[in-house]
Amino acid sequence: MATTVQAASRSLERKRLNFFERYLTLWVGLCMVAGLAMGKWAPSTVQALRSMEFGQGSQVNVPIAVLIWLMIIPMMMKVDFGAIRDVGQKPRGLLVTLFVNWLVKPFSMALISWIFFRHVFSAWIAPSQADQYIAGTIILAAAPCTAMVFVWSYLTDGDPAYTLVQVSVNDLIMLFLFAPIVRFLVSGASSLSVPFRVLLYSVIAFIVIPLTVGVLVRAWLTRQHGRQWFEQVFLPKFSPVTILALLATLVFIFAFQADNITGRYLHVVLIAIPILIQVYFNSTLAYGLMRILKVQHSVAAPGALIGASNFFELAVATAIALFGPGSGAALATVVGVLVEVPVMLSVCGVCNRTRHWFPAEAESVA
Repeated sequence: MATTVQAASRSLERKRLNFFERYLTLWVGLCMVAGLAMGKWAPSTVQALRSMEFGQGSQVNVPIAVLIWLMIIPMMMKVDFGAIRDVGQKPRGLLVTLFVNWLVKPFSMALISWIFFRHVFSAWIAPSQADQYIAGTIILAAAPCTAMVFVWSYLTDGDPAYTLVQVSVNDLIMLFLFAPIVRFLVSGASSLSVPFRVLLYSVIAFIVIPLTVGVLVRAWLTRQHGRQWFEQVFLPKFSPVTILALLATLVFIFAFQADNITGRYLHVVLIAIPILIQVYFNSTLAYGLMRILKVQHSVAAPGALIGASNFFELAVATAIALFGPGSGAALATVVGVLVEVPVMLSVCGVCNRTRHWFPAEAESVA
């Protein structure tokens, strides 16, 4: 048994993120600097980019919308809804994931952000700014992670098929619950009013359409060339495109936010605090419930990671559509991107060090 554990540990140690993913926080930081410099040194160019909207007052910026599509569609192509038929084989792990993602995570984030932005940080943050930051963090928490979960699952030696099931079911639920949960919590925790029509358009533009395109492309190419070619040859080609589109989006957002950020750099640090608390709370809750229910580690670890991470591409897009690229809500979602990689790597480390807490695969009753 000891030899098996040591071999597994050595195997995990060899697993690494790719170049872009490993240094994503650094790239985000550099994009912040580039965007701020652009906003300060080329204000006329930034204003021209900012004015490019799909319709007057729509808040949907054309360059950012195109970049977000380049991020989201490749992620949606990874989702295989055919895997949902295997849900009944290990229901406990999935039930914990859904409980944490939809009944705990967005509501706990609303409470935590309300406490911090309304009370703990009230000396540094004005009420109008607090409303924006509360809205942004709620939007972030209401969007369970889709793409990066596969990376985190890989680093913890998670069951890839079951991780796919967890992601696919979450994406289906997100189609119906994301908009009402965001509207309900943002309206309840802040004085902001969320136009349901704009939110619905965001869901259609940034979930329904990319998901439909992703599913159709996946089905067609799999039928033409086989699943192995699609997953091992075709999909890897999009990974750099997705990351580069994300980074370009951040440059634009920080360029649009230049005046706000340079005058309120402390706010970036303050926004990160409730996000960090929420991430560790939800990952701990999910992981603890998995252990109590004796779920196998290859299911428990990805489940905890799904409960901790966010679909930040969707969150950024929704915040921009609702409140504009220069809003505090958009800034809050971008801070979520900034802390995502180091925080999730720390959660992966805890999961790998506590593998012995869980039953062996054959003993699991998940």
